[in-house]
Amino acid sequence: MILPWKSLWAAAALGLPLVALAELRKITADFYNPTSVGFYLYVPKKLADNPPVLVSPHWCHGDALAVYNGSKFASLAEQYGFLVIYPDSPHTEDHCWDVSSKGTLSRLGGAGDSVGIVNMVQWTLKAYHADAGRVFVTGVSSGAMMTEVLIGAYPDVFAAGTAFAGVPFGCFASPNGTQDYWNSDCAEGRVTHTPAEWKAIVEAAYPGYRGWRPKLQVFHGTVDQVLNYTNFRESIKQWTAVLGLSSEPTSRQANTPLANFTKTVYGKDDWFEAYSAAGVTHDIGNHEDVAAAWFDLACAGERCFRWGKGGPSGDSLKGAT
Repeated sequence: MILPWKSLWAAAALGLPLVALAELRKITADFYNPTSVGFYLYVPKKLADNPPVLVSPHWCHGDALAVYNGSKFASLAEQYGFLVIYPDSPHTEDHCWDVSSKGTLSRLGGAGDSVGIVNMVQWTLKAYHADAGRVFVTGVSSGAMMTEVLIGAYPDVFAAGTAFAGVPFGCFASPNGTQDYWNSDCAEGRVTHTPAEWKAIVEAAYPGYRGWRPKLQVFHGTVDQVLNYTNFRESIKQWTAVLGLSSEPTSRQANTPLANFTKTVYGKDDWFEAYSAAGVTHDIGNHEDVAAAWFDLACAGERCFRWGKGGPSGDSLKGAT
């Protein structure tokens, strides 16, 4: 059911500032945002009842407006009634995301871009009576790196992610914890680990967490000149280990979703998908329809995909809303 005003009335009752319908607006709100990440929110004209939330971090040298104008997420939001958060990097030198500091790579780190983004999600959930079980994240390049950071450090917040041309969680970590550090060793494919080592890096982000883990898609071009294709293979090692999946795929499908893309599925529940794009550079694109289908954003009602539903470890009621 689409109810344009119900969530807005609820937010007004809480005394929260609202975004006009079908408008992208920069939000100024009082929550912990240690690196001053910019907060842009798109609310469609017809907002679904208890809507999902999609987070779409931009690429290096881009910004929130570039993703808003250069992707179809706003038009898909109009079609399906979900909310879109477009974070804006505070790092003015290159406008990349901090995917390197100890703060951003830890659920308990306290200071990093990831913390501010997660608090944007929490603000949005409260202001628009959104569905905490249907929070998703997708990005390209630096936005893909942030996608994997958020999936790894905040598995209790995000239900699924799609990363286009990113790197494994923690691959860009800086030697001294510096924010917005360009890790050339990772970018050029010189950082490799065993599956167990990659798993340990993710688990160290949220010590003691043994709960449900989000599902994930990763895409990478075989001739990526910015983030070496080695990162694709290392991501597969990392996330199959984290999710407890076999390193042997359960299926392969050629020319999906486009010619020369090969889709590889891991696990009987299709919890991790890896797409290798033959002959494709770093300019892999933002395949919004694929991500939207993965997130089940067209769905309405009780049967939609959500946090805690399915997966290698079965259902969990921990995140039920």
